Amino acid sequence: MHLNLLAVDIPALDTVDQKTQAFLVSLNALIPWIVTNGVNLLAAILILLIGLWLSGKVSRIVTAVLGRTPQFDAMLRGFFASLARYAVLTLTVLAVLAQFGIQTASLVAVIGAAGLAIGLALQGTLSSLAAGVMLLIFRPFKIGDKVQVGGATGTVRDLSLFWTELISDDQIQIIIPNNSVWGQALRNMSVHPTPAHAGELRFRIPETSDLDGMAEAVRHIVAADPRIQPNPTILFDRTGDTRALDVVVGFSTADDIVPAVKSDLIRAIHATALPTEPPAT
Repeated sequence: MHLNLLAVDIPALDTVDQKTQAFLVSLNALIPWIVTNGVNLLAAILILLIGLWLSGKVSRIVTAVLGRTPQFDAMLRGFFASLARYAVLTLTVLAVLAQFGIQTASLVAVIGAAGLAIGLALQGTLSSLAAGVMLLIFRPFKIGDKVQVGGATGTVRDLSLFWTELISDDQIQIIIPNNSVWGQALRNMSVHPTPAHAGELRFRIPETSDLDGMAEAVRHIVAADPRIQPNPTILFDRTGDTRALDVVVGFSTADDIVPAVKSDLIRAIHATALPTEPPAT
């Protein structure tokens, strides 16, 4: 009876030994794969960490370098800094994928084809982006300049990467895509402002008038008109009539509105500053 049990257990032990040997063989084959992929995983993590650090470093370097150039404003510095950062991150991702044996050449081709399709779909937007970069670099105008682009005229309030914002004289907002601003003639009326338009006003006062008081009263009236540029002149002149003097008011305006301003000054001065002549006896 005992011998029969031993005879039955020996095949079972052989089966266990075979399974153990098969497991050990599989484990021996798996260990190199685990080691290799573990090393690749560690290398990929290291490359990713270095790429993240390097992308931030490159972004800061680009910002600092462009900050020394006056024509690069904050928006343009941020744009190029982000561009450099994402370029480094793209190379980092490709290097990480290459660590796992993924063929990056085909992936780059797919990304390029997708980029081309997106570029064709967003052709107008990318054109405005490129024009915005050129406007920010060469600065044909700045914030606060009065410009004319096509049929639109206004003061520049904002310049972004995609559009230019103008405010017209009647306070209407005008948004123009940058490709329209860059692609046509632009008139900047603030670079070479037109010369001031000079005007002169004469009126007669009695010789016995208070000249200092008259000059102060006329100067106050002239200075109160916002259309007149600062520093008007108040002079006195004598004509052939020995009993009268001429008050000569010299002024200038930014726009060609001298006749209208002169008429308003005559009304204001005659209403408040001129002495009242005594009634004839």
